[in-house]
Amino acid sequence: MTQAQDNVETPQEASRSLLSSRDWVYLLSLLVPFFLYDLLLKGVLVFSRPEDPGLWGALGLMRSDLLFNLGYALLWIGLFAIARRGASRRAVVGLFHLSTLLVALITTSAYQYFKVTGSTLDSDYIYLWLNSPEGTGGAIASELTTGILILLAAVLVYTILGPWLVTWLLGRWRGWSGGRTASISWLRVAGVGLAVYALFSFSLLPGGGSTGASKSFSRDAFINVIMTAAEVADGQSLPDPASQPAEDSSEASLRPLVNSGEKRNVVMIFLESTRAGATTAYNSDLSTTPFLDWLADRSLLVNKAYTVVPHTHNALTATNCGIAPPLDPWGTKVLSYYEPPSDCLPELLSEQGYNSAYFMSQEGSFESSPKILKNVGYEEFHSVDTMDTEGFEKTNYFGYEDEVMLEPSKEWLEENGDEPFLATYLTSAPHHDYLAPEKRYGSKQFTNDELINRYLNSVRNQDFFLKQLFEQYQELGLYEDTVFVIVGDHGEAFGEHGRYQHDNAIYEEGLRVPLLVHDPQRFQSGARLPGPVNQLDVLPTVADLLGYEVEGGEYPGYSLLGPIPTDRTLMASCWNAAGCLASIKGTEKYIYHFDDKPEELFDLSKDSAEKNNLAAQNPKEVEKRRQELLEWRSEVYSKYGIEPPE
Repeated sequence: MTQAQDNVETPQEASRSLLSSRDWVYLLSLLVPFFLYDLLLKGVLVFSRPEDPGLWGALGLMRSDLLFNLGYALLWIGLFAIARRGASRRAVVGLFHLSTLLVALITTSAYQYFKVTGSTLDSDYIYLWLNSPEGTGGAIASELTTGILILLAAVLVYTILGPWLVTWLLGRWRGWSGGRTASISWLRVAGVGLAVYALFSFSLLPGGGSTGASKSFSRDAFINVIMTAAEVADGQSLPDPASQPAEDSSEASLRPLVNSGEKRNVVMIFLESTRAGATTAYNSDLSTTPFLDWLADRSLLVNKAYTVVPHTHNALTATNCGIAPPLDPWGTKVLSYYEPPSDCLPELLSEQGYNSAYFMSQEGSFESSPKILKNVGYEEFHSVDTMDTEGFEKTNYFGYEDEVMLEPSKEWLEENGDEPFLATYLTSAPHHDYLAPEKRYGSKQFTNDELINRYLNSVRNQDFFLKQLFEQYQELGLYEDTVFVIVGDHGEAFGEHGRYQHDNAIYEEGLRVPLLVHDPQRFQSGARLPGPVNQLDVLPTVADLLGYEVEGGEYPGYSLLGPIPTDRTLMASCWNAAGCLASIKGTEKYIYHFDDKPEELFDLSKDSAEKNNLAAQNPKEVEKRRQELLEWRSEVYSKYGIEPPE
């Protein structure tokens, strides 16, 4: 017999196999590389963890990936066995390529997302990208290195052409001339189907519990995205601009006190992505912000101030409106649809004859900034899109050097400075991806870590802008009649607890921010407030400084000028839905990770780095704090007309 004849399957041989040799080669030529690619990416993440998981721990962390890949392979083997010819076979082949490409792209994205943020990719971020590509596209593009683009191109080309080419080459070498197709063995197909169901079911269960890794990390990346999408579909109503208006029952107003005197201006400066410990005022070992340090000696500085949600627009809402902001991306979208469920500072001051303007050295397209700030109450909005950027360098993928705001600020102040005003500035320099331009001020070597050094130089660049902005107010004769509030929108993490950037940085590096009040008529010798306080305290503080009393509204914050209850509990949340919550009471900080990780309790007076988890020693306190947080979370969601995720 010839070799070609020897490789033609007889009916008996075909009946003993689900697929022909050609089909086996076609399937495995894509499934095997896909299987190895998925495990390689997950293995890199597993073994790059600070804690050595050991062999069994690593296998536990990769168990979901192994089971999912086996189930995925059997799924397509079964479908190829059922659809043997004609239109059904062509449809299955097309779906095979498309789905494998989709899974490979999500796996690659999840790998890179975890490397950059320390968080697992879920459906929230994908939904946000699909609905707001202008807001997330720059962040994604900033991480697309040449190597990643080449890898993605290779994955795309091989997924489309690889199986066909391998099968064709092997067929020529083996002399295949086609085989016979036997009737379908439905019993075997049913067995494959049951195995697929079992493998997929078990792949939903995370492993590696003894390694300390989160459950979402120990799941296969594609499985985690699908599970979070299912949870959203089942338990959360997404914001609908046509049918879900936020509740608005506020009747707040400002009542001038008897001896309030002339109206003074207010300037709020939000320091983008600036953690307290990155500034000289809070960390004397760093010379990043000499001007802010000088200013702190002549201001009221809060030692421990916190953001409520470590994301910019949520922080802006908390500070301007004096209430807890939305707690996740869906809520942030709601802010662009409706006014917040309380009267915000621009509106309250407008009723007292104040003009208002908002300046940002970032692109206005990010998360619909113009709509959000209009709903917060600002009369004028100035983003970098309307500014002359010639001669200014990029500070990140959507911002320019903060000095780009100086000329528009000067023009607006010259036109509006004769009347009382609220002017707010949002910087951009320290935002990821920390380009830290050097032409204007050069750079300093703060650390040998290149990423952190760029970040600290970005904080340093921001400080130069602060100095020039204050000089502008002095030159225009507005300084003495202006109250300045400088506050961080959120901190920034660099892997201290396995997380990077800010959205899910629930530890001190992500939540603790600078907060100081500079009033040329007060605090000339400086003053210190121990805290803890948070951004909700800014609105009542500004009202107090201007000589007003807030009446008619429900604002949970306290003026920094008056007594602050020592037993108050501050609440905070990650930005992703059902990601993490935290409460700070005195020096105790509790963190709830839902079912993703064990609860944490820290004594910040002895453990400022949050390394010693005391949760197991205080079960009753942990239970109480968990219930308080979940009740607070439900209340916040209800105020914005959103069903909380389960």
